[in-house]
Amino acid sequence: MAFKLTDYEAYDFANRRHIGPSPTEMAEMLKVIGFKTLDDLIDATVPEAIRQQEPLDWGPAMTERDALYHMKEVAGQNKVLTSLIGQGYYGTSTPAPILRNILENPAWYTAYTPYQPEISQGRLEALLNYQTMVSDLTGMDIANASLLDEATAAAEAMAMAHRGARSKANNAAFFVDQNCHAQTIAVIQTRAAPLGIDVVVADPDELDPGAVFGAIFQYPGTYGHVRDFTDEIKALHDHKGIAVVAADILSLALLKSPGEMGADIAIGSTQRFGVPMGYGGPHAAYMATTDKLKRAMPGRIIGVSIDSRGNKAYRLALQTREQHIRREKANSNVCTAQALLAVMASMYAVYHGPDGIKAIAQSVHRKTSRLAAGLEEHGFKVEPEVFFDTITVEVGPLQQTVMEAAVARGINLRKVGETKVGISLDEQTRKETIEAVWGAFGIAREDDSSNKQYRLPDYALRESAYLTHPIFHKNRAEAEITRYMRRLADRDLALDRSMIPLGSCTMKLNATVEMIPVTWPEFGNLHPFCPKDQAMGYHAMIEDLNDKLCQITGYDAISQQPNSGAQGEYAGLLTIRNYHAARGEAHRNVCLIPTSAHGTNPASAQMVGYKVVPVVADDHGNIDVADFRAKAEKHSDHLAACMITYPSTHGVFEDTVQEVCEITHEHGGQVYIDGANMNAMVGLAQPGKIGGDVSHLNLHKTFCIPHGGGGPGMGPIGVKSHLTDHLPGHPEYGSAVGPVSAAPFGSPSILPVSWAYILLMGGAGLTQATKVAILNANYIAARLKDAYGILYTSATGRVAHECILDTRALNDEGGVTVDDVAKRLVDSGFHAPTMSWPVAGTLMVEPTESEPKDELDRFCDAMLSIRAEAQDVIDGKIDPQNNPLKNAPHTVRDLVGDWDRPYSREAACFPPGSLGVDKYWSPVNRVDNAYGDRNLICTCPPMSDYDESGDS
Repeated sequence: MAFKLTDYEAYDFANRRHIGPSPTEMAEMLKVIGFKTLDDLIDATVPEAIRQQEPLDWGPAMTERDALYHMKEVAGQNKVLTSLIGQGYYGTSTPAPILRNILENPAWYTAYTPYQPEISQGRLEALLNYQTMVSDLTGMDIANASLLDEATAAAEAMAMAHRGARSKANNAAFFVDQNCHAQTIAVIQTRAAPLGIDVVVADPDELDPGAVFGAIFQYPGTYGHVRDFTDEIKALHDHKGIAVVAADILSLALLKSPGEMGADIAIGSTQRFGVPMGYGGPHAAYMATTDKLKRAMPGRIIGVSIDSRGNKAYRLALQTREQHIRREKANSNVCTAQALLAVMASMYAVYHGPDGIKAIAQSVHRKTSRLAAGLEEHGFKVEPEVFFDTITVEVGPLQQTVMEAAVARGINLRKVGETKVGISLDEQTRKETIEAVWGAFGIAREDDSSNKQYRLPDYALRESAYLTHPIFHKNRAEAEITRYMRRLADRDLALDRSMIPLGSCTMKLNATVEMIPVTWPEFGNLHPFCPKDQAMGYHAMIEDLNDKLCQITGYDAISQQPNSGAQGEYAGLLTIRNYHAARGEAHRNVCLIPTSAHGTNPASAQMVGYKVVPVVADDHGNIDVADFRAKAEKHSDHLAACMITYPSTHGVFEDTVQEVCEITHEHGGQVYIDGANMNAMVGLAQPGKIGGDVSHLNLHKTFCIPHGGGGPGMGPIGVKSHLTDHLPGHPEYGSAVGPVSAAPFGSPSILPVSWAYILLMGGAGLTQATKVAILNANYIAARLKDAYGILYTSATGRVAHECILDTRALNDEGGVTVDDVAKRLVDSGFHAPTMSWPVAGTLMVEPTESEPKDELDRFCDAMLSIRAEAQDVIDGKIDPQNNPLKNAPHTVRDLVGDWDRPYSREAACFPPGSLGVDKYWSPVNRVDNAYGDRNLICTCPPMSDYDESGDS
C-alpha cells in the first residue's frame, strides 16, 4: 500500500519510552487474562465507587525536545552565583570520572537497595568503602551507609542517645550547642517535641552534664569556631550521658577527630565530597558510633560475611529491614538511605586518597587564612581566632552594603545577626573569588597564593592516620579508577540489565531524558539558603510540579520537604498531630494501623508519640472492617489517625476503603493513605477524593526518580485544605511550624526527574501507564496462578499493580524455601520479587508498566522452570539438598570448576529465562547471613583477606 501524507499520526515518544508493551502485545496479554479491551480489565479491577470523574488534563504531552527546551528555560531563571554561605553546604568539584561513571550511569542509579547481596556486591563494596572512610575520619568504631541529611542525622542521634543513655537525669532534656547550624537545631526541636524531650539550646560553657541525657556539639561551629570538646564529653560521661559531635567531614583531615575527643556518636554530611549542593540535596549524611552502641544505630550497615564456598561476600547487616520486623519498636523509621550519593562520596575519597583529601583541606584553610588576614589588615574585626574554613566579620551598619556589593561581584555571603557577615570558603574557591570578597568590603588587593599561613594551633591538629586501607591508595590514575567503577558495576544487577519485579517498590523506567537536567549547573550549583530571587527557576518548577501533583492526588496542597517516603509518613502524621493540637485536642494519640501495613507506618507513628493499635485482616487479606470499627469506637475519644495503604499491601483494590475513611472521621480521626502504591491509582482514583486527609508520594517510585541502590528518595505529602496551615515549615521561610528536613525543599535537585516525567507523559499518558501497570501484573498472575497460586485477589478475581505468589507449599512439601526460589532467579538474570513480605514465605511481584511482554514472559518462564524443579524435589526425582535450587546462585567458578553435582552444568547456569550471550553471573555464591551477624565486620577487610583472583 502506498504511503499517503494524510496517514501520518504523531508518534508518542514518551509513552513508548515508559510503557513497555505495544498495542499488539497488550491485545495478546488481554487475551491470556480473558478480556477484550484494557478498559474492560480496569473496570473489573478498580471499584467504580472510587473512580475519578474528571480526566487528568494540563495540556498536551511534550516531546523530549520540547520538554528539555522548556526545562532549560525555567532552569535559566536560576542565578548561579558563588555561594560562600556555608551553614553545612559548600561548593565542591565532582571528579569527571565519578560524574560520568556513577551519577550519570544507569548501572548505578537504577539499582535497588541491596537486600539481595549476591547481586549487589559492587555497590555493597562501594558503601563499605564509605563506612571505612567515615569511621577513619571520625575516629569511631563503626559507621552506617547512610542517613538522609545532617539535620535529620542529628535528630536520629538525639533519639539514639535517649534510648541508650544511662544518665541519672530524668531523661527529658537534651543539650544542643547554640553553634549548631540553624536547620539542625530546628529539626532536632521538631523531632523532640512529640517524644516529650526538652531541648536546651545554649553555649557549651553553660552545659550542666548532670541535667541532660545527652548533648550535641557542632565542630567546627556554624560561625567557624574550632573548639575541643574533650572536657565537655568527659563531664557527660561522668554522669552517664551520651555525647554527639556534628563534624564537618573535610575538616577532619586536619582537625582532631570526634573519636579522639571521646564522642559516643559522630554525625554530619558528606556533601562536600563531590556531591553538588543542589539547592539542598540529595546528600548522604553519615553517622558513626562506638562498638557498644552499634545495635542501637539507625540506618543501614554494610557487613562482611562469607558465601557458601567460604569466600568473602558483602551484605547488609543487623538492621536489614528493621522497621518491617520490629515495627513501632524499631530504632527509627529510616527506610531510604542516600546510597547513590554515599557511593559518590566514597569514590571521591578513593579518587583523591588521604593525601589528596588532606591537600584539599589544607588549601581551603590557607585560602580562608589569607582572606581573614586581608580583612584584618584593613581594620575589620574577624572572628573566631581559631577556624577551619569559616569566618565571621563585624561590619556594623554596612552589613547590607557589603552583602549587596558581594552579589554584584557574583558572590553570596551569609547574614549573621544584624551587624556581621559570615564567609565560608571551599575547594572551588579561586584567587579571583578571594579578591572579589575583599572588593565587596572595599578592599583592592591581590591574593598571594604563595602565602601558606595557618590559623590552626597545634592542640587542634589531628595526629591519627586515616584512609589507610589500600583501596584509598591504588586508584590514582583515571584508567584505574574508571576500571574499578566498571568492575563494581558489573557485579550488580540493575534495571539496565533486567526487570526488577519488586512488589511495593515500583522499579520502573528512569528515562535518560528525565535524568539529564539533574546535572545542569542551574539546578546543581545553588545553595539552599541563597537569596530567593536567585532560585526563581526552582520555585517555578516546584510550583508547577505541586499543582500537577494536586490534580493527580485530589489534595489541596503539597509539601516537598520530606526527602524520603518514611520522612513523608512522619511529616504527614506530624501535620495531623499539629492539627489536633491547634483544635485543643492534643490528647488524641491513638493510630489504627492494619497488620498488613508497611513496617515504616507503625515506626513513624511511634515517632510522633502515637500509640499504635493494630487492625487485623480478614481471610481475603482485606482490612477487617468490623475489627476496625470496634477499635475506632473503643478509642474514639483519643483516636488521632488511621494509616492505610491503597491499593492494599496485598495488591488489591479493597471495596471498603471509603467506609474505613468514614469510620475514622466519624470518631474524630484523620485518614493517612500511604502513597507507596500510587502507581496503581494515577489517573484512575485520587486518595484525596476517596476520604484521605493526607498522603505521601514516593517520587522515587511512581514518579520515576531512580532508587540509586537505596536512595535518593523524595516523599512529599499532599493534604486537604484544613491541614495546610499545619504542614512542616522551615525557619528560612519564617514558618512557625518546624521542619522535618535540613533544606526547605528536601532534595530538590532530583525533582526535575518527576517534573520531566509528568510533562512528557501528560495526563492521558500517566493514566495509560497506570492501566498498563495493572495489565502487566494481571498478566503475570494469569500465567503463574496454576503453578503457584495468587494469594489475594479481589471479588472479581483481579489484582491491582502487584500480585503475591504463594510459595509456601513448596517448603511444606519439599523443603524448597522462598530463599531458594529467589536465589535461583539470579541464575536466570532476575532480581527476586519482594520476599516474605507482607506474608512470610511468599513473593510479591510488581512488574510496572515499563516492562515489555518479552521481559514479562522471560520472568514467567523462569518462575515456571523453578516450579518444575521444586516439583522434582517434592517427587523425589532429585536430591532434596544437592539440587539447582539449594545451590543457587551458580557462579562462573561453579561452571569451570570440578563438577560432582547430580545435575548438569547447563541446567545449573543456563535455566529458562537466562540469556545466553549476555548472561548475568553472580560474583559470589549464596551469602551466609548468620555468619555475618556473628562475625560483624563493617569496614574494608585487609587486602590479604581477598582471594587470589582479586574478587571480593
